[in-house]
Amino acid sequence: MFEIIKVLTADLEIGMYVSSLDRPWLETPFVLQGFLLETDKDIVRIRKHCSYVYIDSEKSQLEEATIRRKVRNRPRLTKEQLFPSRKLKNYSDNADWKDEYPKAESAVQALSKTLEDIFTNVAQGGGLDMARVKRAVEPMIDSITRNPDACIWLARMKQEDQYTYQHSLGASIWAVALGRQLGLPKADLRSLAIGGLLFDVGKLQVDKELLYADRKLTDEEFETMKLHVKLGVDAIQQGGVMNQDVIDMVSYHHERHDGSGYPEGLAGDRIPIFARIAAIVDCYDAITSHRSYARATSPSIAIKKLYEWKDIDFQAELVEEFIQAVGIYPAGTLVELSSGEVAVVMAEYRTRRLRPQVMVLLDADKQALSEVKMIDLLTQKETEDGDPLDIISSLEPEAYGIDMTAIKL
Repeated sequence: MFEIIKVLTADLEIGMYVSSLDRPWLETPFVLQGFLLETDKDIVRIRKHCSYVYIDSEKSQLEEATIRRKVRNRPRLTKEQLFPSRKLKNYSDNADWKDEYPKAESAVQALSKTLEDIFTNVAQGGGLDMARVKRAVEPMIDSITRNPDACIWLARMKQEDQYTYQHSLGASIWAVALGRQLGLPKADLRSLAIGGLLFDVGKLQVDKELLYADRKLTDEEFETMKLHVKLGVDAIQQGGVMNQDVIDMVSYHHERHDGSGYPEGLAGDRIPIFARIAAIVDCYDAITSHRSYARATSPSIAIKKLYEWKDIDFQAELVEEFIQAVGIYPAGTLVELSSGEVAVVMAEYRTRRLRPQVMVLLDADKQALSEVKMIDLLTQKETEDGDPLDIISSLEPEAYGIDMTAIKL
């Protein structure tokens, strides 16, 4: 059975038949509405006008399986190619989890309080205090630079009834963690931190009944919800933000790699790269959080979904770097061990992501331990009975009635 396949223009090959474009034919210089790509010049011409096109596999001179394989296995860009104008660096952990945690906790608590104050002021019609925002993100950035796990742990400890600003706080932490993984300099980490905090600021001016609706919005309501992007851009520009990367994150964090997003339907590299990062962290934090219309998913399921959505909703290279940044079992993830015990991930090893340090909370019968115990799965590979000790699955937040926010370290 032949199909129409959406293909980014960066992935076009001679022999593909273009049946339709990402825009009306009349907006382009192409005379024929549907044509075979016969030369490199054909591909260059179409790339000037389109981000993606639709390929008719029946009329193409390539097999459908070949077209799909070429799209799926296209060469990946390096970090240097993603950021050609930046001097990237290699970060390494220079603080262990126990030493970093109190510093991270202080930084995140102060940032959370600042964000709550600022959002309350904006919701009441006031302006953004950008000087305070810039001061507040610095300790968090420094902590993630030293060791991301402590802040990542804190990003997982969310209050369900404070989703709006907790989501912004989480997105900011995930964005800086990804920026660190990419090797971006501190000035860029600062832009990511601020952009993550503020890309949803426009929602403060959206009707709360729409914002917290526990049902699917009507088309008209969804169009109203989309206005939060423009409201957010207006708010940050009135607050004096001139940083283009931050403006891009607020403006385009709902754009999608295949052109299916909003407000402008941009695709591929037409989406500013900091906005591509914002889209990933926005999605990841949202689906791992409790929302009015959906319960949180486990981090490992969220990562699986992101992987499925790469090259569709999100740029594959950035998805893969994000997975490297946070891991399959990021700090704060509830997991079940092969022993039957339930634990929470405390810290990861960058090179051994499947064997982190964990804190055991429940015994094999799922009963709370009178005293929690720490296990380093990198060194402890067997139970006391000599059976293999591994993580067998991640669990949804609050599994077995565990209140993650009540865990004291």
